[in-house]
Amino acid sequence: MNIETNFSEIAVAKEASLNHVSRESSDIRRLANFYKEIFGFEEIESPDFGEFKVIWLNLPGAFPMHLIERNPHTKLPEGPYSASSVVADPSHLPRGHHICFTVSNFDSFVQSLKDKGIQTFQRSLPNGKIRQVFFFDPDGNGLEVANREAP
Repeated sequence: MNIETNFSEIAVAKEASLNHVSRESSDIRRLANFYKEIFGFEEIESPDFGEFKVIWLNLPGAFPMHLIERNPHTKLPEGPYSASSVVADPSHLPRGHHICFTVSNFDSFVQSLKDKGIQTFQRSLPNGKIRQVFFFDPDGNGLEVANREAP
């Protein structure tokens, strides 16, 4: 295949789009409250799976997030904070796993994080047009928030 191949014409999935993001947690209520307070997610009707609890959230105009009660018998680390080598430094997130949100009130958003005592790392793209702030949710999942690029 040459570099100019149009992969959308040969892709297995047609018209793919993001359906939801899921996060596993031992405290789904704490995580739900964080995403509601910080980003404005709204709690929506969640199915009753019986054997484990879930909280479904929706960010209007963006995507749903499914918070799933952690299986206590799994051997997977719950998140970066419970991994064998904990890295709680947000300056590592630009090259690590994270979800990125875009906001129109970047400066006041960053100030609110600082007011809440959330450790952050800020940088800009090389062209200086996009500013970024990186931080962790209560379970240690990486998050980025970027400003909307000025027209």
